[in-house]
Amino acid sequence: MQQGEEKKGKVKKGWLAVRVGDEQEHEHEHGGGGFRRFVIPIAYLYHPLFRRLLEAARDAYGYHSSGPLRLPCSVDEFLRLRALVERDTHSSASSSSSHRVHLAPCTRAKVTS
Repeated sequence: MQQGEEKKGKVKKGWLAVRVGDEQEHEHEHGGGGFRRFVIPIAYLYHPLFRRLLEAARDAYGYHSSGPLRLPCSVDEFLRLRALVERDTHSSASSSSSHRVHLAPCTRAKVTS
C-alpha cells in the first residue's frame, strides 16, 4: 500500500478520503474497479489546483454526497495532480512555483514551462 492510499477504515485527523476514477470504467467493472480511494492531507485542499478540482466536483456531483469525496478525474490524472501539489507544497515553502498548470474541463493537468 502506497502513501496516501488506504483500504476502508478511519481517516486520521487532518486527512481526507477522496474517491477518483472514471464513471465509464466503473460501469464496465464490477465492484467499483474503476474507482480508487486515496487519503490526502487536508492542507492540499487549499492548493489552487485542488481548489479547481473541488469546483469541478461541485459542478459534477453537487454538494450532497455520502462517503469519500468524489473527484471527477481518472486515477492517472489524480496521481499527476497529487505529485504536482506535493512538489509545490515541499518546494514552495520559501519560493513560488516556476510552472503553470492548466486544467482542461475534465481536470486533466498539463504542465507548461
